[in-house]
Amino acid sequence: MGDTIFGKIIRHEIPADIVYETDDVLAFRDLNPQAPVHVLFVPKRAIATLNDATAADAELIGKLVLAAADYAKREGFDKEGYRTVINCNEHGGQTVFHLHVHLLAGRRMTWPPG
Repeated sequence: MGDTIFGKIIRHEIPADIVYETDDVLAFRDLNPQAPVHVLFVPKRAIATLNDATAADAELIGKLVLAAADYAKREGFDKEGYRTVINCNEHGGQTVFHLHVHLLAGRRMTWPPG
């Protein structure tokens, strides 16, 4: 699971507001939300960055993205819309090196993003 803060959340070593969980994916509310809804979807098997993903990780990454869509539908903001983001490395905005998908919703998103 890795020795990042996300690995510690997955192992329940530190608390988090968990909103979604399957055998492969855990999702919890971001502590520094950038939208009214800001949930992080993390694979339970650590992959540091999107650059580190291989063809063998395709199914897991697919589950990660589909989990975000499932959560959006379950919570009812799928119709108005939401944004998913994967940051990669420092200049891409990644601060925790455990691949994760940000789901942002609850307000109109602007373009281009920051």
